[in-house]
Amino acid sequence: MFAPRTTPWPLVALFTAGYLAPYLLPTVVGRLDSGLPLSPTQAGAVGSALLLSSAAAGFLLASRVERAGARRLARIGLTLALLGYGGAALAHTVPAVVLGVLIGGLGSGTATAVAATRIAAQPDPHRATTVGLLGVSALAGAVYLTVPHLGPGHGQPLAAIALTALAVWPTTSRLPLDSAPHPQTRATTRLPHRRPGRTLAACMLCWSLAQNSLWGVSGRIGLTQAQLTEATVGAVFAVALGTGLLGVTGAGALGPRLGRALPIGGGTVLIAACIVLSASATDLPTFATGEIAWNTLYPIVLSYVIGLAASLDTRGRWAVLVGSASSLGTAAGPLAGSVLSAQAGFPVMGLVLAVGLLVIAVPMTAVALGRRHEATVEIAEGLDVVEIPLDTAQAAPDRLTPAT
Repeated sequence: MFAPRTTPWPLVALFTAGYLAPYLLPTVVGRLDSGLPLSPTQAGAVGSALLLSSAAAGFLLASRVERAGARRLARIGLTLALLGYGGAALAHTVPAVVLGVLIGGLGSGTATAVAATRIAAQPDPHRATTVGLLGVSALAGAVYLTVPHLGPGHGQPLAAIALTALAVWPTTSRLPLDSAPHPQTRATTRLPHRRPGRTLAACMLCWSLAQNSLWGVSGRIGLTQAQLTEATVGAVFAVALGTGLLGVTGAGALGPRLGRALPIGGGTVLIAACIVLSASATDLPTFATGEIAWNTLYPIVLSYVIGLAASLDTRGRWAVLVGSASSLGTAAGPLAGSVLSAQAGFPVMGLVLAVGLLVIAVPMTAVALGRRHEATVEIAEGLDVVEIPLDTAQAAPDRLTPAT
C-alpha cells in the first residue's frame, strides 16, 4: 500500500540550506564589488564560480548518494558550506574570499544533491519540493530585509548561508545512513527515460541561465537604472520573495491537477514578459512590479520542473542531474548578465533573455506532455525493480511495491 502524505522535514531543511546561496545571489554579488576591490563583472564572475562549484558537486554525486549514504554526505556538505561561506565572510582579501566561496559552493551542491535524491523517492515529491521552496524563500526574504541594516561589507549574506548550514546540521540525524531504496541490480542502475531527461537537462541549463542573468544584476538595475536605495531594493526583493511564498503555496495546493505542461510552458512565457519589464525599469513601480511578478512565477515553475525531473527516475538521479544542469546555467547567469548589460544595457539584455526563454519553452512543454502519456510506476519482478505503464499497474495493484 502507498505511504501516507507526510512532509519530510529533514529533507526540507537540507533543501533550504542547499538552495539559499542561489536565492541570495544578488546581494552576494552586489556586496562583493562594494566591499572588495572588484569590478561588477569580476563580482559576477565570483558569483558564477560559486554556482559552478555547486553544479560540479551535483554532477559528481548524481549516482553516488546511495553508496555514500545520505546522512554522511549531508553532513559533509553542511560542513563545507559552514567552513567555506563562514571563512569567506571573515576574509578580507580577494583570493581568500574566492576560495571560501568555492568550498561553500561544493557544500551547497552536496546538500542539494542529497535532498533531491531523497525527495524524488518520496510518495509525493512535488509536495516536498514546494515546502522546500517555501522555506528557502522565507529565509531569503528575511535576509534581504535584515542585511541592509547591518552595515556595509561582503560578509553578512555569506555569514547567513553559513549559519543556516550550522542550524540544519542537527536534522541530519534523522536521515538514513544508507539511502538506497532498492537493491543494486541491473534494472535499477540503468538510467531510465534518457531522451526526455537529456532534453529537460539541456533546457534547464538555458532556463536557469536566463533567470539568473537577470537575478544576478537585479540589484544593480534597482540601484543604478531605477535610482533606488539599497534598503528600498532589499525591501522589493523581500516582498517579491514573499509573494513567491504565496505562489508556491498555491502550486502545492493545486499539485498535479493542472498537469505539468501548462505550469511549465505557460509559466515560462509569463516569466519572459516579467524579465522584459524588470530589465527596462527606470522607477520604483516598474521595478517592483517586474521583480514581484517574476519572483512569484519563478518558484512555481521551478517546483513543477523539479517534480517532472523526479518523475523520470524514482531513485532521484535525473532530479540531481537536471538540478546540476540548472546550477550550471545559474552559474553562468551572473557573468552573462553582467556582460550583456555592460555591452548592450539592461533593456536589451532583458529582450535577449526573454526570446531565449520563449524558444526553450517549447521542448520543455513537450517533455511534460510526453511524460503525462508515459506515466509509469515501479513494481517488483523477482529480485529486480522495473517500470511498467501506470494503466497496467492500476489493473494489477497487488504488484505495486510499497512506497519508501
